[in-house]
Amino acid sequence: MKKNLHPEIKSIEITCTTCGNNFELKTTVEEIKVDVCSNCHPFYTGKQTSGSKTGRVDKFNKRMEKIK
Repeated sequence: MKKNLHPEIKSIEITCTTCGNNFELKTTVEEIKVDVCSNCHPFYTGKQTSGSKTGRVDKFNKRMEKIK
């Protein structure tokens, strides 16, 4: 097999730009910055609302009324 074929795997610290949370990951790149992490994402924090579902149902019902 060829020597020095695979890149070197490093342990780096990833930073969330929204909340500033840091966590460690092994990868081949030097630095990773993410916009949203599991500490500040609305889905994982429980702050996500499902208000858009009611809008979709109303839109569907309006289209069905136009057909009748």
